[in-house]
Amino acid sequence: MDHDFIVVGGGIVGLATALRILGARPGASVALLEKESELGRHQTGHNSGVLHAGLYYKPGSLKAKLAVEGLRQMVEFCKEHKVAYEQCGKIVVATERDELPRLEKLCARGAANGLKGLRRLTAEQIREIEPHAAGLAALHVPEEGIVDYGGVVEAMAKVIRGQGGTIRTGTEVRRFVMENGAWKVITSSGDFSAKQVISCAGLYSDRMVKKSGLKSEAKIIPFRGEYFVIRKERESLVRNLIYPVPNPDFPFLGVHFTRMVKGGVEAGPNAVMAMAREGYSWGDIHLRDFAESITFPGLWRFMVKYPSICSYEVYRSLSRKEFCRSLQKLVPEIQTEDLEPGLAGVRAQAMSSDGALVEDFSFVEGPGILHVVNAPSPAATASLSIGAEIVRRLGLS
Repeated sequence: MDHDFIVVGGGIVGLATALRILGARPGASVALLEKESELGRHQTGHNSGVLHAGLYYKPGSLKAKLAVEGLRQMVEFCKEHKVAYEQCGKIVVATERDELPRLEKLCARGAANGLKGLRRLTAEQIREIEPHAAGLAALHVPEEGIVDYGGVVEAMAKVIRGQGGTIRTGTEVRRFVMENGAWKVITSSGDFSAKQVISCAGLYSDRMVKKSGLKSEAKIIPFRGEYFVIRKERESLVRNLIYPVPNPDFPFLGVHFTRMVKGGVEAGPNAVMAMAREGYSWGDIHLRDFAESITFPGLWRFMVKYPSICSYEVYRSLSRKEFCRSLQKLVPEIQTEDLEPGLAGVRAQAMSSDGALVEDFSFVEGPGILHVVNAPSPAATASLSIGAEIVRRLGLS
């Protein structure tokens, strides 16, 4: 089964990449291979459904550039294909005085990244937007929003097939072999070949690098983010999106509130190390995955650097009362009985051997093959711009 291009991974980044390749090379033979029986099963399917505007990312970074571009491209895609979305805006709330200077820096960073309409809010103005939120000050980000990423996946797949692309589910990649100037991709459903392979394997991206004979300096460490949903009678506590000011002492964002485009309000997530790459609960344990994580020196250095916060995340995972107490910093009226168990997602986070999280989107490239190694949030929002960046790197644009 010979093709011009093979894309490995049927999440939103893989689909967007196949879409951009077909846009740049109409009529090209493109095959997308996905190990699961359905598309968007993991990170995409467990996404909180937020359209990220690019507020948090270092100016000049690839993540900042592609998030800002990607948001606008995603909005246009949703308009064109009638996928549900809403740019409802969000507020980032400072609840303590030491967060006020960080809020100012966040505003400056967002402006440097090209966000429009950023506005500083007083305590009174916070309540005009979110009547039940409390804080000393806040930043209003009007371009942020919510979206149905499941609908995006369906629309992308329809366009790919309509343009002559092939999508093969239930097709797990086992090996890459270079033969006669082309890559043979050996899978559970037979062998495929192409002169150019692009791997967007998410939770398994580092393993795909290894299977192709290349090396990655980073290891994927799976972090589970757990959510609660607010019971229907209390959903009025949150109108849209309410976020905290990021804690510089911890590399994850912190719990927040998200209204979902199909209805309902999520609260979370926390961040605990998962014991499986597809570990959506404490009971999901995969020995190989766990052994790879726990024997990686970078993870131990990470835990030594953040001991109290790592242990607190585990405690908060096991205590609904403590989870609620974190949420009360933003919405004081929320009570433990208002929270019902929600879904969980696993973040494919690349970590270097020194214990630092890889912050930017990152790639590993070799002759005829390109791996997307690190593409955590905001990769769903930025998926179309990531696909365009891959097209540029391949010299197709």
